[in-house]
Amino acid sequence: MKAITITQESEPIQLTDMDKPEVSSDECLVKISAAALNRRDQWIREGMYPGIQFGTVLGSDGCGVVEVGPAEWKGKEVIINPNVNWGNNPEVQSSDYSVLGMPTNGTLAEYIKVPVHSLQKKPSHLSNEEAAALPLAGLTAFRAAIKKGGAKPGKRVLVTGAGGGVSQFAIAFAIASGAEVYVTSGSVEKIEKVKKMGVKAGFNYKEEKWFKEAGQYDAIIDSAGGNQLNNYLKIVKPAGRIVMYGSTTGHPEKVDVFRLFWSQAQIMGSTMGNDDEFVEMIECVNKYQIKPTVDQVYELEDYLNAFDRFKAPDHFGKIVVRF
Repeated sequence: MKAITITQESEPIQLTDMDKPEVSSDECLVKISAAALNRRDQWIREGMYPGIQFGTVLGSDGCGVVEVGPAEWKGKEVIINPNVNWGNNPEVQSSDYSVLGMPTNGTLAEYIKVPVHSLQKKPSHLSNEEAAALPLAGLTAFRAAIKKGGAKPGKRVLVTGAGGGVSQFAIAFAIASGAEVYVTSGSVEKIEKVKKMGVKAGFNYKEEKWFKEAGQYDAIIDSAGGNQLNNYLKIVKPAGRIVMYGSTTGHPEKVDVFRLFWSQAQIMGSTMGNDDEFVEMIECVNKYQIKPTVDQVYELEDYLNAFDRFKAPDHFGKIVVRF
């Protein structure tokens, strides 16, 4: 089979030939129809991800058809839960937790073997490419916006970095919950695009005093970190929540601790979500007919351009590789 693996070549990601996986009785063999890229795939490509294991198939998101497995799954269109060993505590992942695509072979291959419990039926309103864009980003956003952020009717929610895949899912889930949703972005064009999803307004974080126009929020869902944290503390409501699922701009130089404790605010960490939340996320997608935003779709042989597109600052939504 063809697979995109991480190597020690001058171009670290290569399309290689591998043996088709052999499955045990509690596993399924899924023929991949489409797989989506995530930021971690690009970090692995750049050598910026811990514990890189050369020869591993990349990719955490996938949609396909079960070729080998129990009778009730055989021939079914599925999406794959990327969690590996979440563990028994629903609040936090286990010490040996990982996601597909490192160190376990991932979805950027013609075939993948996964445990039966990792399968969910593909939402019927989604194309293969849309379904492939859902798992990792959708689960991360669902936990951050709904479970940690508490988005629901009567709440004001600010989602930062509106161009990102997780951010767009957070926007969609928060709107579906009945919350009033606002965004930040460094692009006016991206703000206008998410307004079409139902976002009330957006603010350009490149403007120094953007937070003065933003009002106050019950929850702020953020992946950037960095020095914007103190601006979030200025606009989070008393006893509000700042949910952080990433740190793309690094650590803040300082934190306004006085404002933090005086406001009774909570800064909450969030990453991925447990297996039950994956099921809940799919149910939410089905109930509200949520569709991922797909930026571009590439054929497998064009995988390098797919990765390069991911790096482009104007990309909006998920990058998908079709098999």
